[in-house]
Formats: sequence, structure tokens, C-alpha cells
Amino acid sequence: MKKSSSGYESLEKVVGCKWSVSVLLSVQEGVQRPGALERHIEGISTKVLSERLRKLTDYGLLLKEKFPELPPRTEYSLTPKGERLVKILQAIRRLDAEELP
Repeated sequence: MKKSSSGYESLEKVVGCKWSVSVLLSVQEGVQRPGALERHIEGISTKVLSERLRKLTDYGLLLKEKFPELPPRTEYSLTPKGERLVKILQAIRRLDAEELP
């Protein structure tokens, strides 16, 4: 009997993409607008960035805020769940940077 997809499996699908991690870390650093994210994350395309922003928002890791201005402005921020995940990602980065015997 096949089990339904768990929250962990869903998270694996999102974080398994190198671009998702880059987007989350960039937003944590204060880069919040799509155009700024595209310039900040070397090598990411507009299409991939849009897809990652949508997925990360759907999974509850990012919050999307639209401002009714001309031209329209959209900003992204981390949700509490996204903030917790970024702390884990940063811990993994620190572990990777340590010299192992």
C-alpha cells in the first residue's frame, strides 16, 4: 500500500533544487524583489526564478506581497517556516565549511 506524500517529501522536492536554496538564502539576506533576485543569483533565468518563487510560496516558505502601485511592485519575505529552514541551511553551510579530520 502506497503512502500519501508527506510534508517531508514535499519539502525534499523544493529544497532538492539548487535554485530554491539560493532564493531562500537571498531573501534572508534582504533581496526581496524578483528583478533584484534575478541580478543577485548568478545564472538563474527569469523563468526558473518565477517557478521557484511560486513553489516556495505554495509550500509556505515565502510570503508574497503585492503593492498597488504603477508600475506594480512585488516583494517576497520569509515566513516563520522559511526562517527555520534557512537556519538549518546555514548550519549545513557552516558544517561544510569546517575542516574535517
